[in-house]
Amino acid sequence: MNDIAIAARVQRRHGPALGVIVLALLLGASVILAVGFGHADISPAEVWHSICHHLACGVAAPDSLIRDGIIWDLRLPRVLTAAAVGAGLAVCGAVMQALTRNPLADPFLLGLSSGASLGAVAVIMAGASILLPLAAFIGAMAALLGTLALAGSLGTLTPARMVLSGVAISSLAAALTSLLIFWSATGDSYREIIGWLMGSLGGVHWQQAGIAAATVLAVLVPVLLAARALDAMTLGDAAAATLGINVTAIRWGLLAATALLTGILVSIGGSIGFVGLVLPHAVRMVVRAGHRVTIPLAALCGAIFMVWADTIARTAFDPRELPVGIVTAMVGAPVFILILLRTRRSYA
Repeated sequence: MNDIAIAARVQRRHGPALGVIVLALLLGASVILAVGFGHADISPAEVWHSICHHLACGVAAPDSLIRDGIIWDLRLPRVLTAAAVGAGLAVCGAVMQALTRNPLADPFLLGLSSGASLGAVAVIMAGASILLPLAAFIGAMAALLGTLALAGSLGTLTPARMVLSGVAISSLAAALTSLLIFWSATGDSYREIIGWLMGSLGGVHWQQAGIAAATVLAVLVPVLLAARALDAMTLGDAAAATLGINVTAIRWGLLAATALLTGILVSIGGSIGFVGLVLPHAVRMVVRAGHRVTIPLAALCGAIFMVWADTIARTAFDPRELPVGIVTAMVGAPVFILILLRTRRSYA
């Protein structure tokens, strides 16, 4: 009996860490395999050889400079950007669901994605694309403030009112974005903007990959430091306050961080839905643990999911490319329906 108890304790203690290690290895394998898929099929060995060469690991240069260029200059930065975007959206969803105590909260539902898209399209139309990340962040923050202000004007700030207010602000921002596009965009720019709004990682380079990865890490660290506070806030603000947690400061700080991350990710990849909504749900169904565990697991699952969603988007109808937002919606919506059906008693 004591042996069973000890084994159970070890499993509880090391299970989450083992899960993170397994998912991290799976993410690495996914990146290597995904880089190989495309019009020019490249073996995992070639991909690994090219990466090791460019990382100055003492490996000789690849035999084919063209295939090396495809790997290092075209596919690898795109795949890594997809991983960063997926991880960031999953983290945003997990944080927002905890802060609002609403399992339906995500950057889309609370208006952040639509606000970021409005800011991004506005500067694109003005010919100031260099300000794209800043404009997307300002748009996301403005939408968040609008959602909170509208929900507060209805009375007590409840999760249901936040979601309803978010839907209203999101619809307004989407309508203004469509008006801007209809009024200003012409010819090829119209198609490019519409494709970007549906989610697209085409044309990203190492700069975007670095910005996305750095922003995700910069937001992930304080989120993990606030994991205990998030656990307490899921029980309600009053319960969290009795534990000595500054609910107002943590909520606003994390919401601002989420708006920043959403704005950066939207400026890079456009509006990509369902990642922040579905992945935290799926992780919580499998792992019954606090946010210190679920957030890293959700980030890794989001990264893996986006790597393969973007791979499908760019290869399924080669040489034509699907917006990755279509793939995430086609996969995410049925999965979310299944999750709702399995947990329908929780929403009764």
